[in-house]
Amino acid sequence: MRPCSLTRAGLLALSLFDLASGQPTRDKSSEALARAEVETAAVVLDGAVLFRVRGVSAYPAEERAQTIAERIRSFADAGTATASLRVVDEPEITKIVSGDRTLFGFVEPDAVMEGVSRKLLADAALNRTVAAIDRYRIARTPKVLLLAIGYALAASAALTIVVILLRRLFRTLGSAAGRLSTGMIERARVKAQVRGTPPPFLEEQRLTAAVLSVLRVLQTLTLISVVLCYLNVVFAMFPWTKPLANRVLQLVFDPLQKMGLDFVGMLPNLAFLTVLFLVVRFLLRLERLTFNAIHHGSVVISGFDADWANPTYRIIRMLTVAFALVIAYPYLPGSSSEAFKGISLFAGLVFSLASSSSLSHSIAGYALTYRRTYKVGDRVRIGQDVGDVQEIAPQVTYLRSLKNETIIIPNSLVMNSNVVNYTTLARQYGLILHTTVGIGYETPWRQVESMLLMAATRTGELLTEPPPFVLHKELADYAVTYELNVYCDQPNKQTKIYTDLHRNILDVFNEYGVQIMTPSYEADPAEPKLVPREKWFETPARDPANVGEKRAHVGD
Repeated sequence: MRPCSLTRAGLLALSLFDLASGQPTRDKSSEALARAEVETAAVVLDGAVLFRVRGVSAYPAEERAQTIAERIRSFADAGTATASLRVVDEPEITKIVSGDRTLFGFVEPDAVMEGVSRKLLADAALNRTVAAIDRYRIARTPKVLLLAIGYALAASAALTIVVILLRRLFRTLGSAAGRLSTGMIERARVKAQVRGTPPPFLEEQRLTAAVLSVLRVLQTLTLISVVLCYLNVVFAMFPWTKPLANRVLQLVFDPLQKMGLDFVGMLPNLAFLTVLFLVVRFLLRLERLTFNAIHHGSVVISGFDADWANPTYRIIRMLTVAFALVIAYPYLPGSSSEAFKGISLFAGLVFSLASSSSLSHSIAGYALTYRRTYKVGDRVRIGQDVGDVQEIAPQVTYLRSLKNETIIIPNSLVMNSNVVNYTTLARQYGLILHTTVGIGYETPWRQVESMLLMAATRTGELLTEPPPFVLHKELADYAVTYELNVYCDQPNKQTKIYTDLHRNILDVFNEYGVQIMTPSYEADPAEPKLVPREKWFETPARDPANVGEKRAHVGD
């Protein structure tokens, strides 16, 4: 039977006992007495537990046990004969005394806690105390101490020998492991050569280093175990270090025991986390397959662009993982501890501060995708940069310039810049390419328009529908400015198309003897600025009719 609280009579006797033994009287209110919790502590002498005592909130069991242990130790050091110890039974307390000196005593709640009478409890405690005092005194005799020193020196010598043997043993094992790994690699290479297959991806140095690392770990653990056993033996030989003997092994085994018990206790949570991991993994695979099918056109959703598949998959994947983490958080080991909460808060703060710019780039990237600003392969101009879109990453956009340069533009900068997309409408309506020429007033404008349209018809890779057209842009001081407009559906080739178009304009105007007046001039030259046909292919130019000229595709 273990009562939940001390009786008032027992507590009163305990207080009187403290007063009689020199302990100051403690102020105990009636409410504190009624709420006193049961707690026990061991009375220890030289690492041996003699008995256990209980306490109250005003006089904790640990404090009471230490006081009793100090009295017993003082009695043992004084050299007083243990035969002087006797049991004195009083109405409220049973004491163990030596002459007029009280060592300790028991009240009724102590006896009730043990399920025996106070007298029987005191007799048992007296017997254990006498035996412990005898051992305490014997352990401190010169003969026993000299013998302990001899054993300690022998243990130290044995430790030195064991350490030397272990080092030699592991050095031998390391050499054998190196030879074994080398032989395995050579046999694998020979087999690969015989079969005609590529040799296995094995590196001798890395494999040998891995084996040696494992051996070094085993050597370190073995040496630590041997040293701990040595300390446990040596500490147990001397009375002053004997309490540390068990603690040496407890330094290792207590954490291992706690980790083992905690692991067993966490098995239900680990089972839940395992099931959650498998479910989330299945969902992520299902999401990837679904959006891959949408991206490649196998699945078509009305109003959902195929180019939205990859960014939408990334968003849904992130939300799925975040939702899984929210569910898993209460089941994570140590999630309820203040340390875990503090580390989580610190990590979140650091992440939020470090990823502010990255987050803005990512949001801008998704906004560009869903706004259909451009797609991979489109030719665009962003600010002053012109190129073909190679990749739309979450944070940046990669362009390939007309000179095959890679241009990396942050998505947040794209959001704040003017974007010209040459490809979007070219697929449906055609992109209008235009160029201007200045022709003198003496040349009929109808002739100029016809020559410009003729040059357009000679230029390949242009659309015939809609047909090209000419605009009169300006009646300048010295010439009329004409603008030729043509349609094409290949914006990525506009540089080459412009080159071919300008070549054909020059050829047509030379054929019909019409001088191009740009840049402007102040007076007519003595001879028209024309290139006669016989000089069109002066060296090093080559006549395509004779040689079959292949022109370079500039910017293609």
